[in-house]
Amino acid sequence: MDDIDRALIQRLQEDAGQPYAALAASVGLSAGATHERVRKLRERGVIRRTTVEVDPAAVGSGVLAYVMVDSTAWMGDSRAAFEGIAEIQEAHIIAGSASVMVKVRTATTEQLQDVLRRLYAIDGVSGTQATVVLETFFERPLPL
Repeated sequence: MDDIDRALIQRLQEDAGQPYAALAASVGLSAGATHERVRKLRERGVIRRTTVEVDPAAVGSGVLAYVMVDSTAWMGDSRAAFEGIAEIQEAHIIAGSASVMVKVRTATTEQLQDVLRRLYAIDGVSGTQATVVLETFFERPLPL
């Protein structure tokens, strides 16, 4: 990956919907060459997907919590169980005092409590510790 690829990725992270002509002009290539580079970045798995960033509060998911999940067993085989809880946006096997960390978005704290109940229903889960986010200063794309 060269500097032009990095510049393309940075600009796509800023606005993935911009026309190839505008993207090309920003990095000094033709639209065709830019399109080809982006296609190759997708093929190589550098660009995994193109998505739209949505304001969670505007769509009824204003409560954000990070939950540390304790367990009595290895949780690495529990991916499907965590994926089955729609409110979980991310799940990570971690090192430390907990086994799994999940990022949860819900509309209310009552719904968050329901997610915690469903987490406890996963085989091997022995406890949770939820941290509710009061305000997000910023979120940034992956630096290149």
